[in-house]
Amino acid sequence: MNSELAGKTVVITGASGGIGSAMAKRFAGEGARLVLHYRRNQPGIAALRRELRGAGFAVVRADLAREAGAERLLREAVKRFGRVDTLVANAGSWETRDVPMSQMSLRQWRQTFEGVLTTAFLSLREFLRVAARQRRGNAVVIASTAALFGEAGHADYAAAKAALAWGLTRSLKNELARLAPHTRDYCGGRINCICPGWTVVPRLAAKLNDPSVIRRTAATMALPQLARPEDIANAAVFLSSDALARHITGQVLVVAGGMEGRWLWQPEEIDPAAA
Repeated sequence: MNSELAGKTVVITGASGGIGSAMAKRFAGEGARLVLHYRRNQPGIAALRRELRGAGFAVVRADLAREAGAERLLREAVKRFGRVDTLVANAGSWETRDVPMSQMSLRQWRQTFEGVLTTAFLSLREFLRVAARQRRGNAVVIASTAALFGEAGHADYAAAKAALAWGLTRSLKNELARLAPHTRDYCGGRINCICPGWTVVPRLAAKLNDPSVIRRTAATMALPQLARPEDIANAAVFLSSDALARHITGQVLVVAGGMEGRWLWQPEEIDPAAA
């Protein structure tokens, strides 16, 4: 199928991480022009630059929890490529340690909401302003299965991602459709959300080195295998394509192997090497 993304401008926030890098490479394979955002991960963005050599892309370093950072990211995108067709709001952060809410500091709570929710708010707000001028554009928000099932020890992250998946995505589907209205030859502005489950990315490497963690996690999935970043990237490309997903907006797509909030397998039935 032709995604018709060739020549389209795609802004990816948090492009230096495992999922962000996979999305960048997948969109590049579709011929899209890329604006790749990062905040601190210089080794990650340097590696991505090397892999994308020859493709049309720009790199912008910015703190998206600050208005000036989000404004500069979208301004640089328009300056470089003239427009923004898709924003992939992927940037986010979390506390890697398990911290029960009874022991969680207000500082951690605020930092997580700033890193997850505020960065998405400011990025999307600037994108909506661009879309209103163009009268075209779509967005993909990256949330988490923590938004669906919760996650003990990470109530801050689960709450922030739930706000993205439900309140923000479903509110903005109505706003974006008015800013970029449908016409006879245009489907209208769309926004959708992807909720990845456990995915093989560097930030989870320490936990995924423990076979018991893999067994307990994969046992909740009908397809007992962890996601790869490319699985998320494929979903992002599909939802960004006005040709393939023209009548899809306000939806939450779960990419997690049929995960449920309960064991579907006994952990001892899971082969960590195959998961």
